[in-house]
Amino acid sequence: MYYVLGIDGGGTKTICLVMDEQRQVLGRGEASASNYQSIGANATLKSIESAIKTAIQPIEPIQVKAICLGLAGAGRSKDVAVIQSIVRELQQSSNLPIEWILPNNVIICHDALTALFGGIANHIGIVVAAGTGTIVFGRNQQGQTKRVGGWGYILGDEGGAYKIAVAGMQAAMRAYDGREHLTSLVEGFKNELGLESIEDLIEVVYRRGWGVKEIASLAPVVDNAAVNGDEVANRIINEGVQELVQATKVVVQDLNLAAKTEDCFEIVTVGSVWGAKSNIRQKFIASINTEFDNARVILPRHEPAYGACLLALKQFL
Repeated sequence: MYYVLGIDGGGTKTICLVMDEQRQVLGRGEASASNYQSIGANATLKSIESAIKTAIQPIEPIQVKAICLGLAGAGRSKDVAVIQSIVRELQQSSNLPIEWILPNNVIICHDALTALFGGIANHIGIVVAAGTGTIVFGRNQQGQTKRVGGWGYILGDEGGAYKIAVAGMQAAMRAYDGREHLTSLVEGFKNELGLESIEDLIEVVYRRGWGVKEIASLAPVVDNAAVNGDEVANRIINEGVQELVQATKVVVQDLNLAAKTEDCFEIVTVGSVWGAKSNIRQKFIASINTEFDNARVILPRHEPAYGACLLALKQFL
C-alpha cells in the first residue's frame, strides 16, 4: 500500500495527515510553527519532521509515494527553493521510518491552495482566509487562479485580527486625545491588559516586545465592544468585512465565476476572525449574496492538511 503525506504549516502550528489511495486518513500529527521566514529553515525542518513522525506512528514503516506541503510564505520561487532543500533533508532523515518510493513527487504551494482544496473538497472555488492576517485565493474550471492579499501585516492583511486590533487601539488613543468619538474601547483595552491608564498601552505595544500574534490576540476587545453596541468598534468591524468582500469580488470577477453560464460556486471561510461574536461572517455572507446570485458561502468541509493530501493524490496517483 502506498501513501501520501499532506502538510499544512503556518506561523502557529504544523499539521501532517497520512492518506491512502482511497482517501482514508490513517494518521495525524501536530507540531509547532513551520513558517521558515519567521523561525528559520532549521526550526521549520524540525517542526515538519515532528508532525510527520507522529502522523505515521500508527502504520510505520510506510512507503510514501508523494508529499504536498501547503506552507505560509511559500508563494515565491525563492521560498520554494528553500522548502525544497528542507524536503530533501526530510527524505534523508534517519528519524523517519519512511521509504520514499518516488522522491521527486513533491508539491510545494501556498497554504491558501491547500485550504481551498480541503475546505471545498474540490479544486474549484474561493477560500477567504481571515486569521491573524488575510488572503483570498480562487481557482476556476479552466485552472486559472487568482490571489488577492496575503502581503503581511505592514503591506496588507486588511480584515485580519492584527489590523482589527491595531485599528481598535488607534481609536482608543484618538478618543483619549479628544480626536475621536467617545468609545468603550478605552476601558476595554485597560481591562484586558490590566492598565491603570490607557497611556500605558505604549508600554505594551512598544516596550514589551509584543509581536504580530500578541497584538492580534487583542482583536476580541474590539469584537466585544462591537457586540455591546460601540459605534467606533462597529465601524472598525464593518470596514474589515468590506475589505474582505472587496478582495473576494476581485477574485470572482478575474476568474469570471459569476458569469451566467457558470454553475454555482462555493466560497469557503477559514480562520479565527470568522468566529467573532459581532457577526462578521454573517455580514460577509449578506454582502456576497447581494453581489453574486450564484455564490454559496460555506464552512470548511476538511482541514487544509486534508487538501494537501488531495492535491498529492490528484497529481501523482
